[in-house]
Amino acid sequence: MSGPHDPTHDPVFRIMHATDLSPDSASAFVHALKLAWATGAELDVLHVSPQPGAAALAHLPGVGDTLRRWGLHVLRGEAGSARASTLRVGKIVAIDRDPVHAAIEYVHGHPTDLVVLGTVQRHGVERWLHKATAEPLARRSGTMTLFVPSRSTGFVAEASGAVSLRRVLLPVNRTPAPQAAVDATQALLTGLGCAGSIARTLHVGTPVSASPVDRSESATCTWESAVAAGSPVDEIVAAASAWPADLVVVTTEGHAGILDALRGSTTERILRRLACPLLAVPVGSRAMPRLFSGAAPWRA
Repeated sequence: MSGPHDPTHDPVFRIMHATDLSPDSASAFVHALKLAWATGAELDVLHVSPQPGAAALAHLPGVGDTLRRWGLHVLRGEAGSARASTLRVGKIVAIDRDPVHAAIEYVHGHPTDLVVLGTVQRHGVERWLHKATAEPLARRSGTMTLFVPSRSTGFVAEASGAVSLRRVLLPVNRTPAPQAAVDATQALLTGLGCAGSIARTLHVGTPVSASPVDRSESATCTWESAVAAGSPVDEIVAAASAWPADLVVVTTEGHAGILDALRGSTTERILRRLACPLLAVPVGSRAMPRLFSGAAPWRA
């Protein structure tokens, strides 16, 4: 790997964005940068190349240019990084033929609170012809992950950095327990100052089979509940489209059996069909509340 890393200056929190340098990663990058700015976390921008020299640090997304476009003050730091107030950004090029392996190795060596990935949504035979990267990386790293589909503009405007999170959909069930997704949603909306947002829980099944959740009303967020009957994947995708949602937040626990291993977990099947970003929160995770625990309100 190339790029500076001084462990004596490691921040408490870290966000990692893996990029393939294609336009499909552009929207994911601005989401990662905005969240790093809002929380004060370090942002590590990682690119994996099969051989040395194939991608230089200079080819990675422009942090300083993006922040200046957003009207945010930038102070230059050491080579390979940029500082904006207390924001520290590291740019890393890893040499590996397997981008999933390299990214997981990086996350395991650098404890990470959030991974932000761009995804290209493929279906049927096309999925067998192209090796998936985003889904296995998130699953095997066990880290909270924000997926931003390439066909979605997401909730962070690339031109201005403005956040638009008016409607957040949370599919809930007894298993996996949904409280981690609820807590992550509340922390995200409050931390980004999304006043007037609506968070809607959706249970596909009978009302009595829904899991109770602890949620608090605030000036930032109003909570609603909905119940639907049918296929969970179909109903969740339909609800996210019809409402429409700016973000879907789900609690995850990985693949549950041989059928899921073949066709993907429920979360992965939802992701392949969504037109908006999806935040996958591992069961019991407190990563999003931790990220925003020390954030100054003005930074959002």
